[in-house]
Amino acid sequence: MTVFGSGGRARTEQFAVGDVGYVPQGYGHYILNTGKDDLEILIAFNSGGYQSISITAWMAANTPTLLATTSAVPESTFSDFPKGADVMPD
Repeated sequence: MTVFGSGGRARTEQFAVGDVGYVPQGYGHYILNTGKDDLEILIAFNSGGYQSISITAWMAANTPTLLATTSAVPESTFSDFPKGADVMPD
């Protein structure tokens, strides 16, 4: 699992059976099964509301400044990326 926040901060951890991971509220994250067996996970939330957002939609909804500080690359990297309604579903 990788968790990422502002300022280019990111942390990747590998988990084994019985391990527990935590994603702070507001942080982006993704989970990738790097093993050969099926992955089964239990996810618990601190509220009843759940919203999933694709990385494409998340990037389209944020400014180049935020994307640059989150990923530690120049703002110009994101200047030609689609924005807002160009990638967001109706």
